[in-house]
Amino acid sequence: MAARAGAATLKPTLRGIDFPLLLDVAVLLVAGLVMVYSASFGLDMARLGKPTTYFLVRQVEWAAIGCVALVAMALIPYEVWRRWSKWILGGALAVLILLLLLPESDQPAQRWLLGNSVQPGEFVKLAVIIYIADWLASKGPKIRQVTYGMVPFAVILGVVTGLIVLQPNFSTAFLIVSTAVTMFFVAGADLSQMAIGGLVGGASLALLVRISPYRWQRVLTFLKDPLQDPLGRGYQTARAIYALQAGGIGGVGLGGSVQKMGYLYAPHTDAIFAIIGEELGLIGGVAVLVLYGVLAYRGLHIARRCDSAFGALLAVGVTSLIILQAALHIAVVTATVPFTGITLPLISFGGSSLVASMAALGLLLSVSRGRPRGLSA
Repeated sequence: MAARAGAATLKPTLRGIDFPLLLDVAVLLVAGLVMVYSASFGLDMARLGKPTTYFLVRQVEWAAIGCVALVAMALIPYEVWRRWSKWILGGALAVLILLLLLPESDQPAQRWLLGNSVQPGEFVKLAVIIYIADWLASKGPKIRQVTYGMVPFAVILGVVTGLIVLQPNFSTAFLIVSTAVTMFFVAGADLSQMAIGGLVGGASLALLVRISPYRWQRVLTFLKDPLQDPLGRGYQTARAIYALQAGGIGGVGLGGSVQKMGYLYAPHTDAIFAIIGEELGLIGGVAVLVLYGVLAYRGLHIARRCDSAFGALLAVGVTSLIILQAALHIAVVTATVPFTGITLPLISFGGSSLVASMAALGLLLSVSRGRPRGLSA
């Protein structure tokens, strides 16, 4: 009787959960833990006074918190967040402003809180998705009107990304804009608006890059071929390419990377796909791409079958964010775009990135469960 009662209680909770997506996330998470350990094993931890398992243990701790966040977000009806979207965005903006007001640290960018333990920008991404989904759903077909759609949309994005660029954190700002624009397009934006917005946005992007000496230098290095200066400005990119080349088809074997032995900067974070390519080869790299492909398919499937505009836009936003971030990380490692530091979602070391990604995917799973009765669209 007790077992039946427990099953009866659990059934409504699990009803509608997208289990293929959940399984895919679990595989990515486990693969990430394995690769974080492998990629960080070659770091000189003795010099830092840390055990060789330091980064693995930290990542496991963050993964546990991330799992709690995923379950909590999956169980909370997604429509609840619509009621609080303005407050959520307001809180995110307040934190970004606080970051700029804090005394300057010894870090190259002002992106951290609580002793360099929490990176608020990772959670701002989710806050923007929730607010933009609510905003677009409330406007409906009116977003095709320039003064009702494109102009206020540009202002909202300009305020958020402006605060992030000032940190500076250009890659996060780029991801937020790309995700929001994808949501705007899916919501039914006029193509002429998108074209004009693309021109203005592209010009703004070029200006931000040009006025920043280190960003401009990265672009010049990329355009001149990083491999022409492998010991100078193209060092990181060259080392990533060497790692991928060394991996070949089948890889050198798990744990056998040479580039992680002090040659490649941040092999467990910004360059972890290079380590995957070196140790697991083309086969391992393609396997990772397939896992992200499954995530993209399931996320868009959830969006397509959702009967709520807000829920569908949430699903599109979360899916776009994860896939765009993964694509940017892989593009950087493969020298397809100029170098920028960005984690590979669910795989790279990083507590803020992992917990924020898990929370976002929990929200996606909540959308897959549907809208409970009594909650308006």
